[in-house]
Formats: sequence, structure tokens, C-alpha cells
Amino acid sequence: MPKRISTVRGREFGAGLRAVITGTGLTSRAVADIVGWHEAKLSDVVNGKGGATLVEIATLLGVCRANAAETAHLLALCPEMHIRGWWQQHGMYPPIQLRTVFEELKAAKTLISWHTHMVPLFLQTADYMREVVRASSTTPADELQDRVKAQLGMQELLRCGVKCTFLIHELALHLPVGGAEVHTGQLLHLLHMANRPRITIRIVPTAHGSHAGLAGPFTYLDFPKYEPLVWTDTENSSLFVEAPEAIKGYEKVIRALDESSLDEVESKGLIVRLCDASRTDVHDA
Repeated sequence: MPKRISTVRGREFGAGLRAVITGTGLTSRAVADIVGWHEAKLSDVVNGKGGATLVEIATLLGVCRANAAETAHLLALCPEMHIRGWWQQHGMYPPIQLRTVFEELKAAKTLISWHTHMVPLFLQTADYMREVVRASSTTPADELQDRVKAQLGMQELLRCGVKCTFLIHELALHLPVGGAEVHTGQLLHLLHMANRPRITIRIVPTAHGSHAGLAGPFTYLDFPKYEPLVWTDTENSSLFVEAPEAIKGYEKVIRALDESSLDEVESKGLIVRLCDASRTDVHDA
């Protein structure tokens, strides 16, 4: 069955509207009656099929008593629901919780993550994560614990049946984030995660030299009902790539990285060797 045409913006609009309606404590039929709609019309709007003007959406949000920030967000999304691709510019630094990423992870069935210079977010220990957040020159110090908590929450979403493949460059495993003790703990955690049934970890060895992933890290998400997307993030922005040809390009990169990587057993062996070396450093210290 072909996947339904959908966009990241449209899904976020629908999810936001459903949450607002649920927050009223009323049934969809009751809310539709209050605004003078047929229930089918409300269903179409929530599921991204359109059928309501911006003024009607504003009226619905008013009836549901959505807060000002959420009302502004949903009204801005409404006329853009059909647009593929979304570059979210966050200002000086991203919000504590990346709302869009969180929602897309909840819907995904497959995740493929590539990282070049550090352990991917979804495999980080809390200690490693804390050091990464602390190292940022723009993140407010008083938000450190809240950001770590939010990122650990994103990790939890992958425990609900998502099949994950992590492609990591060997250089990322050599970087002693947080010092030798935190580094060792992180490597041990990778070995633990590599033994989980729905997680695959593959290492691209330094000896391979140049490779298809030199342009930088990204995360590929596939869904049961929607077309796949690619998420990349920077210091202060998030990019969601949805154009079919662009996705095909990322899929070619993934296939090339797969060919360049050690297999699962070899990858675990490399992590064990690096872990032993790190333990020696801790002991010597």
C-alpha cells in the first residue's frame, strides 16, 4: 500500500490541534457542535485534509482556550501544512525540548543515525550527555539538567519498538568527552546497547579514510504510513528534509556507509578494545 502524502508541518499541526481539543475534556462531537461544524469536518481538519479557513481555526482554538503561544504556533502552521521541508531557526540556541523531533520519533518505525565526531544522542549516557551540553558556548548553565532530562526522554521513545541502526565513525569513540572515567562508562554503555535486539551499531574505521558521510551527521526516519524524512541539527537550528530526491540522496549515503562499516561483531570487538584502553587510562590516572 502506498504511503500517505504527509508533511512534518501538517503532522505537527494535527497533533497540536488534537492536544488542544483533548485539553478541553470534551468529546470531538461536543467541540464541533460548539463551533458549528460537522464532526466529520473537525476530523478532516485534525487529519490534515483541510476544509477550514484560518478564521475558523482561530475560532476553534479560542473555543478550546488554547494558550497564546500555542495559538500563534498553530495559526502560523495552518497555511503551510502542505510545504515539504522545514528549517527551524531557534535563535541563539534551541529550545529545551525539540517538539518536532519528539513527535516524529514517536511515529517512526525505523531510525538510522550517522555521526562523525561524537556518540549519537540516542546512545549517550547521562554523564556523557551532560558534558556535551555543558561544552556548548551558548546553552544557559541553569538549563543543563532540564536539557539532559529532555534528551533522555527522547531516548525513551526508542524503547517502544523502533528498529535502530547507528553508524558511527571510529574517531567519535576516541574523543574522551568528560575525561577517562566518563569515556569508559560511555564505551561500556555502547556495548550494552549493541546487545539489545532492535539496535545495531556499526563502526566506520579510521583506516578506511575518506567516506560517503564526510558532509556530516544526520538521522533518517521511516514511518509505517508516511514517507521518510531526514533530520539534521546544528548549534541553533533543526532541518527536516522531505523532498523525495533529497531523501534518495541520503539513502545512497547510508548504503555507502553500510559498505564502509565493520560488521556488528567487528564493531563490538573494536569497542571492547577501546574500552580496555580507556580502563587502563583510568587505572593509570
